[in-house]
Amino acid sequence: MPAPCHACKCVRSMRLPLQAEVRVGPISTPAYPMGVCAHPRFAYKDEYEKFKLYLTIILILISFTCRFLLNSRVTDAAFNFLLVWYYCTLTIRESILINNGSRIKGWWVFHHYVSTFLSGVMLTWPDGLMYQKFRNQFLSFSMYQSFVQFLQYYYQSGCLYRLRALGERHTMDLTVEGFQSWMWRGLTFLLPFLFFGHFWQLYNALTLFSLARDPECKEWQVLMCGLPFLILFLGNFFTTLRVVHQKFHCQRHRSKKD
Repeated sequence: MPAPCHACKCVRSMRLPLQAEVRVGPISTPAYPMGVCAHPRFAYKDEYEKFKLYLTIILILISFTCRFLLNSRVTDAAFNFLLVWYYCTLTIRESILINNGSRIKGWWVFHHYVSTFLSGVMLTWPDGLMYQKFRNQFLSFSMYQSFVQFLQYYYQSGCLYRLRALGERHTMDLTVEGFQSWMWRGLTFLLPFLFFGHFWQLYNALTLFSLARDPECKEWQVLMCGLPFLILFLGNFFTTLRVVHQKFHCQRHRSKKD
């Protein structure tokens, strides 16, 4: 009979301050070596997935409210502040998950830092002509992006569960806001939604660059929002395109062998 995990006896549920617990999540086990006290790591991963799902639904509702029901800089600021907090929290939790065995590709971590910066700049953008010209476009994009993220979570979680049961995926693998190789079987229908969102990011960047050339534009936030949107488009588009290209290449190689 295998010896009990002695490290598990040392585990104590830490009561974090409320602010830290909201950002980091409920922690009973910090980063332990792989294979030691695995269950708390899985619980933390599940908590991370639930956090993304709940916040995505909230972001859909708030962006819809700001876009169609309220036209106030105060509610817009509250929405952007929530985005900043959300992306900051994701980066912290993802760092913990990576240390505990989750395999998250580099770009999908880095793009949360870019999104944090973008949301922070949007938060500081004062109300005015340039802001009002871009406001509805940004809120519509945010609503669409959250909707696609909800679709990704719903279908990726089911696909991951099936692949884990077949032993084809690691137990600490997570849903992501993009497209990875393991999604090829069963989730290719998401690609049009993803590519449409990527090109919307490019459209946002071009719109902001156009506004920055307007003689009436005085706000530095216009250009500083355009650059992150361009970076997000380039990173998301070419990362997704590389995965698709690799899969087509592998399929052609296999067909030649057969």
